[in-house]
Amino acid sequence: MTKMDFTPKLVACMRKYNRQTFLSDLMAGIIVGIVALPLAIAFGIASGVSPEKGIVTAIVAGLAISLFGGSRVQIGGPTGAFIVIIAGIINQYGFQGLTIATLMAGLMLIGFGLLRLGTIIKYIPYPIVVGFTSGIAVTIFTTQVMDLLGMHIADAPGDFVGRWTAYFHHLDTIDWWSAGIGILSVAVIALMPKVSRRIPGSLVAIVLMTVVALLLRQYAGVSSIETIGDRFSISSNLPSAQVPSLSWDVVRNLVAPAMTIAVLGAIESLLSATVADGVIGDHHNSNTELIGQGIANIVSPLFGGIPATGAIARTMTNINNGGRTPIAGVIHAVVLLLIFLLLMPLASYIPMACLAGVLVVVAYGMSGWRSFRALLRNPKSDVTVLVLTFLLTIIFDLTVAIEVGLICACLLFMKRMSETTDVRAVYDEIDLNEDADMERGNLEHLTIPHGVEVYEINGPYFFGAGNRFEDIMGRYGHRPQVRIIRMRKVPFIDSTGLHNLENLCLMSQKEGITIILSGVTDKVNAVLRRNGFPRLLGEENICNHIDLALARARELTGNK
Repeated sequence: MTKMDFTPKLVACMRKYNRQTFLSDLMAGIIVGIVALPLAIAFGIASGVSPEKGIVTAIVAGLAISLFGGSRVQIGGPTGAFIVIIAGIINQYGFQGLTIATLMAGLMLIGFGLLRLGTIIKYIPYPIVVGFTSGIAVTIFTTQVMDLLGMHIADAPGDFVGRWTAYFHHLDTIDWWSAGIGILSVAVIALMPKVSRRIPGSLVAIVLMTVVALLLRQYAGVSSIETIGDRFSISSNLPSAQVPSLSWDVVRNLVAPAMTIAVLGAIESLLSATVADGVIGDHHNSNTELIGQGIANIVSPLFGGIPATGAIARTMTNINNGGRTPIAGVIHAVVLLLIFLLLMPLASYIPMACLAGVLVVVAYGMSGWRSFRALLRNPKSDVTVLVLTFLLTIIFDLTVAIEVGLICACLLFMKRMSETTDVRAVYDEIDLNEDADMERGNLEHLTIPHGVEVYEINGPYFFGAGNRFEDIMGRYGHRPQVRIIRMRKVPFIDSTGLHNLENLCLMSQKEGITIILSGVTDKVNAVLRRNGFPRLLGEENICNHIDLALARARELTGNK
């Protein structure tokens, strides 16, 4: 086993760092910091915490991800994917429970990295990723309708169906001034790329709508537009590190939510890093990235933050503005820190409807409706996993969706893999033109002696292969003296395959039938020897190629 290489990407980048690269990273870091500000505030509020906790997360976790991660350009912080799970944990366990769950998730992420699971996590089935991402997008949109339209609902239900039912019952509470602010915010963000792609539309919308709301309140007497300051007490003081009190009962109850945070964070961060690699022509270290994400999710809750991961939108903003090393991510964190210390009180004037508009646009971007629609044309098994994960996400919660989705994907994977292994019977003679075990010169066929059956396995020998043997053997209708099993195309055999093969050999021995294995590869042969098959079958009945197997069969049956 090779030694684990945990070298943050920052170390490699600093070896050839120069002034030109720094200036490029500086500009990118400043722009990304400005872009991240409204998103951090919006994600914090939507998750059920105060706006400053969203910014603290972007600062602390973003800094840790850039310092210890395995990607050159990854920008980390709070993301929309976590909104649903964070809100659910806070509702059930309080903010203290969220802090503990995030710490546990950080430890799990470090464990994922140390166990080299980075490459495996990237291969989680695409329908599952699209299903729960689209489900999260619908859920985020659902939670923002009330603020977007300025509706007044005393106790809004937490579930999807209940919330929409409440919306329809309270349509008469819509505040049209707030609704106008929210809809205009969406329009500004949507149209801003046509004016300039460098200036973030969310920032323009927040500045513009904040000014509009202040002017309406000051000169038109419109006081119904709710702002952040009306709902939260804004503080610009940096929180001190605090370790939460732990108990076994709390930790045990939070294992499932923590695992959801860890898996979701791992998937999103590695997807973001993979997309970034394709743009800049680099290769991230997925295991180091997971360890960096784990460190970030340990440090963030200690300072009152929430879960964080790699953010695709901010990472692409970093790349598009010239960022090429983790220094850009460090600068982005410093910019957010300065804004937090100097300008945080101004955030109290931002309309809630405007923040809801920002999140509606985020939800639209997350929805991936084109990918969802394209997947509906795929095989029924993929469509089933996609729709099931999507519905479970919006109706129940993300934890259930990921668990059930992964179980379904595993079952479908097992079914497909079992179908890749073909077991067939060979009658009368063997065609050597079909890739024989050895060179045969001009000889094209080998005749199968009387009283001998030949079976060939094509593919891995694991679950399902044993049942295929029973089905095919039943077609012969008579009992042979010898059964030859050709395994030249078996790349590996697992414990289930070993068990099935052992049962087949024992069953055949009880019936007086000799089993001969032919063409066993070195890798499979080593596994068979470790499990005592030479003693079970006899060393002479494990042959290197079909000629020796047929010669042994003739010897046993008395055929010339």
